Formats: sequence, structure tokens, C-alpha cells
Amino acid sequence: MTKNQNVLKWVEEMKALTKPDKVIWIDGSEEQLQALRDEAVATGEMQKLNEEKLPGCLYHRTAENDVARVEDRTFICSREKENAGPTNNWCDPKEMYAKLTPLYDGVMKGRTMYVIPYSMGPIGSPIAKVGVEITDSIYVVLNMDIMTRMGADAFKNLGDESNDFVRGLHSKANVDPENRYIVQFPEDNTIWSINSAYGGNVLLGKKCFALRIASYQGWKEGWMAEHMLILGVKKPDGEVKYITAAFPSACGKTNLAMLIPPEGYKKAGYEVFTVGDDIAWMKQGPDGRLYAINPENGFFGVAPGTNAKSNYNALASTRKNTIFTNVALNNDDNTVWWEGLDKNPPENATEWTGKKVNGKEWTAEGKKLAHPNSRFTAPAKNCPCVSPEFDNPQGVPISAIIFGGRRAATTPLVYQSFNWQHGTYVGSAVSSETTAAATGAVGVLRHDPMAMKPFCGYHMADYWAHWLEMGKKLGDKAPLIFNVNWFKQDENGNFMWPGFGDNMRVLDWIIKRCEGTIDADKTPIGYLPKKGDINLEGIEDEVTSEVEDKLLAVDKDLWKKEVAEMGEFYKQFGDKLPDELKQELADLSARLG
Repeated sequence: MTKNQNVLKWVEEMKALTKPDKVIWIDGSEEQLQALRDEAVATGEMQKLNEEKLPGCLYHRTAENDVARVEDRTFICSREKENAGPTNNWCDPKEMYAKLTPLYDGVMKGRTMYVIPYSMGPIGSPIAKVGVEITDSIYVVLNMDIMTRMGADAFKNLGDESNDFVRGLHSKANVDPENRYIVQFPEDNTIWSINSAYGGNVLLGKKCFALRIASYQGWKEGWMAEHMLILGVKKPDGEVKYITAAFPSACGKTNLAMLIPPEGYKKAGYEVFTVGDDIAWMKQGPDGRLYAINPENGFFGVAPGTNAKSNYNALASTRKNTIFTNVALNNDDNTVWWEGLDKNPPENATEWTGKKVNGKEWTAEGKKLAHPNSRFTAPAKNCPCVSPEFDNPQGVPISAIIFGGRRAATTPLVYQSFNWQHGTYVGSAVSSETTAAATGAVGVLRHDPMAMKPFCGYHMADYWAHWLEMGKKLGDKAPLIFNVNWFKQDENGNFMWPGFGDNMRVLDWIIKRCEGTIDADKTPIGYLPKKGDINLEGIEDEVTSEVEDKLLAVDKDLWKKEVAEMGEFYKQFGDKLPDELKQELADLSARLG
């Protein structure tokens, strides 16, 4: 499949270490994949779903101790501790290799080793990168087929000589939580994952490569790997403007990526296209602008809460050739169900741990039929609003970058940064208040700079310095940077902004700012919409003039507290904190008086 000696030598080394009974190279052919699906169904590892209602769909459940990403078992093993920074778990690479090698020794005896070549990004893209994942899990092979461009074609980007590929070694081993490790070695282009079979820990192209390793590569090579959605807004005149956005979890990222415009906008001829729902790789193009690709080829989405109203397009994406993990089964018709899909839990159900239950009774006890982090892995091409530019190897030109978090009071609905440097500060200050669902203490501020805290593969202060450097490189071609907050609350704790499709109204204002066709009010925190400049046609009863004032209010006392809080947060980065960000914080403080 490849003559590349770097790949062949590494595969032989891993084979000698793990000692599989046989080795299968994954070529990506439908014939080979169908044989693997059949085998997974025959062994009971996966289950076929209703072929009429969910054609080509499979069901899978993980061990009860293995249902989510494990941040405390995730390591960045840079050679110098300093390079991992205060936001990552660090271990000396020599020490970590010595600890893990015995765990992999002979781990695939009696098993098949699958060698998966894959491309992150369209084949032939100047922004794409190649990975090879070795695994003993058919589940991983079938998911990687959906999530990446997998198979022999992936080697086209690598060629016969290059050593620039990411080496991923995974074994589910015994799914032992005490020996579970998800380890990135940034300087070695290497990821080792063991004792997990949950997607986020074992689909090594996802967060491990596409963010942790790629953010390090981007730092060294002068591009950006970001935890961002990419969407295109097509205006009535046919022009499409592309926007990326970074939000911490539970802030509506996938919903925004697949937004359906309100009726008035639809009638006027607006459309929204999804390029990506989770990750953006961005490089400066020949014309000096910033171009983005989605390195993935599918959606690894959280099922609970996804329904026809909250996200019609995401639900539609799951209707064929999708793998469902840890959701509930409706035994009457062999389909899937999860909390928030509808209000009718199946009476004859199998809940996510495999126990058969009476669905109505079970949920009435406050239990969950589907695990709260249950997932669907769906091909992007299934999405009704997938962008016509999805496979464009050059990527799409970015006009605006949006940051956002869940803030009850401090942050207005939308504001624009003064410039790229100020925008970098705004991104570094991204934080969300915890909700009742997340923890007992409600309203605790959790910092998540650029929504990258769990995913930055090197020192966060170096990452900010890289952002500042990219801004200098892009100059006047740099995208404008904005901040949004869909979650501002009134005095009774109710959300003031309707959200979902109505977020289009904010995107509309952002695009007009990018085009320079609309003015704004300069405030201490940035440029805010002038009253009346956000189109509220059709929601005037909900967003009254008084509510609009509250949504756009800047409470100086709250912002002074924010400045003090950011000063504390920055302390952990010590001398590495870029002077420009110290200056931005001081300037914000001065503007607030």
C-alpha cells in the first residue's frame, strides 16, 4: 500500500512490540469495510439497527468505566516540562515510554492488528496532514472511516520519502481504568492510547492529533489548529462569508455550525452551510488571507438533547451509515433513543449498560436510558446543510472569528474587539459559568482560553504568543474578532436571547461589520451594536426595546471584577505571559476607570 520506509519500519516495530496474531492494512475499500462490519456483528461487538428506518447504522456500547475523555489520564510528554505549561499533565517522555511499553508488550496476542492510514483534511490539500493509527479494535476502524479520509489514498499526501506522519498506537487491552493512558509526544509526532475503547480516547485523529499534536505542529510551522466550528453564510446576492467560532462545551457549538436561519432570513434568500462543527485548521493563503479546512470527515456528536427542534440538521445526519454509542435501544423496532430526542421513551427498552428495562418506569426514577455522553458518529456528507466547499483542498477564506462562553450577567450579547491583539486577549479570557447539570456549585467561573484548555499540546502562554505572531503575519488581511454570549439572564434567571436560529441575527451584524457597512458604539470592552442595528423583526415581543438594552449593557462594576479575576488567572503563566496581553488587561482596566 505504501513504499514509505518510515511507515513500514514503524509498523514493524509496533508489530514486534504488540505481537498480534495477524495484521490487516486498511485500504478503505467498501468490500473490506463490509467484511469488518459483518465480523463485528457476528462477534456481538456491534449490532445492526433497523435497516428500513436506519439503513447502514450500527449500535455499540462501551464498558461502564469507559464513557468519556479522561483528562486526568491525558498527558503531554514534551522533553521539557516547561513546554507543557500549567494547563497540561506532563511526564518525561523517557519515563512515560518506559511505563507504557510493558503494557503494550504482547497486548495483541490472539488479536488482529489493523493498520489505518488516514488523511486529516481533503486528500491533496496543502493544509492536510497524514496519520497512521494501529489498533486492535474494529470499532476504531469503522469510526475512523467516518471521521477521516481513510485508506490507501491517504498516503498520496505523504509520498514515499516523507517522515511527516503522526504515529498512533492504540490497544483496548483490558479496558482497565487504572492503566488507562492517552499520551501525546509532540516532538515525536506520536500518540499512545491504551485501556480505553471510548471514541474520544481512541479515535486518535480526533482531539489527540487534530488539536493536541496539530496545535504543536502549527506553532512550529506557522499555522493554526483550533477547537472551532466553520460555517458559511450565503447572502441573498450569492456571496458567502465564512466564520469560525470557539466555544467551551455546552455552549451550542454544533447548533451554531448547523444553524437554520429564521423565516424572515430564509425568505430573503439567506442560507447557512456547515464546513465543520468542531475543529478548524487555518493557514495563510497565497492572497494573504486566512484559509480554513475541517480536518475531519464526519461528526462525533453528543446524542442527548439532539432533536428535530434543537438541531434538525445534526439529527438528519444520523439517519444512515451512522454508529451510535451508549444510547438506548427501542427493542420493539430496533431503533435508538436518548433523552431529549422526544418525550416518548420506549417502553420496551435496553438502556445503555445493556439492561432490558421498562422505559417509562426507568426514566420516571430519574435514571437515564442513554448515557449523558452517548454519541453518534455520522458522515458529514449526510448533513443537509453541508457546504459545497467541504472538500475544497484550499479551504475557505475566513472573515470573522467568534469566541463565546456561558455568562449570566457580565458579557453582552455581542461585541467586536478593537484589533487582533485585543481579540487575542478576548480569546484568552473565554470562560463559562458552571450549570446545575455540571456540578453542585452553580455559577463557578471556569476558564477555557480559546476553548482550547484541554486540547492545547504545548504551553498556553506560547500558544497566545503564536496567536499574536499570526496576527502580525496576516496584517490587514486578518479576520475580525468578536465575542458572543447567548446566555445572558434577566433578574429572574431566564435567558433573554432566544438563541438557536435567531443567532443568525447576530451573525448578520458581524458580517456587516466585516464589510464595513454598519457603524458601532465604542465602549471600554470593544465595539457594540448601535441600538436597532441587530435585526429583531419577528421577535419584537420577546426581545423588547428594554430587553435589547439589557442584552447590550456593559456593567462597569462587573467588568472591573472581571479584570481582577483575569489578573489572578494570568499569574499561573508567570514570565511567559506575552507582554501584549498584560498591556491589554492594563488598558481594559484603564478604560473602565
